[in-house]
Amino acid sequence: MSKFDQAKMLLKVKKLQKELQKMIIEVEKGDGAVRVEITGEQKIKKIHIDPEAVDLDDIGHLERLIEDAVKDAIQQSQKVAAEKMQPMMGALGDLGL
Repeated sequence: MSKFDQAKMLLKVKKLQKELQKMIIEVEKGDGAVRVEITGEQKIKKIHIDPEAVDLDDIGHLERLIEDAVKDAIQQSQKVAAEKMQPMMGALGDLGL
């Protein structure tokens, strides 16, 4: 791979990283009791808890809803990132990344 091709590929990777930073994935659990927003880079932006939809006497259930929502959000974010990176994976290997 030429230096020019490497530079083009790195620019594509940086562009993709910016797209993933701006992308927001939203996951709900417990019929909307818990909502997690995460970026395409797996950074949690917000966790919302609907006080009307949760039983504060059952904190254990709320904790499980939050854990499940965060896990699902991370998994979805990783899947999106992998799908977007897939076309570039061969070329990135040539760059030593």
